[in-house]
Amino acid sequence: MIRLNAIAFWAIFLSLEMVVLEPSMAGEADVVTVEAHQESKGLWRFNVTVRHDDTGWDHYVNKWDVVSEDGEIIATRVLHHPHENEQPFTRSLSGVKIANGVKSVIVRAHDSVDGYGGQTQIVSFD
Repeated sequence: MIRLNAIAFWAIFLSLEMVVLEPSMAGEADVVTVEAHQESKGLWRFNVTVRHDDTGWDHYVNKWDVVSEDGEIIATRVLHHPHENEQPFTRSLSGVKIANGVKSVIVRAHDSVDGYGGQTQIVSFD
């Protein structure tokens, strides 16, 4: 009888663990490509393509950032809904102020479960 209870315990434990872990199965959000276009002096438009296995409202890409070389967030594009049927997807952000003399920025994506950590892209200004 003890053996059956131990088996039942582990079966229940493992099934509960799978339910808890399921939302994070989508992995981290990867920035696939970035196009940066100068709109006017000091202002840029970023077209950012992100790949993530959104599963719905429980796990989706909820923003991407343009970050300076020293880690300061320059601009953020908030994403207000999941894109589970549109992968990868591209969204834009205009009016991003890049200070004169900045040589490069990093574009990173954030998801609602894993946060940051996926593939980033560096944009160089020549």
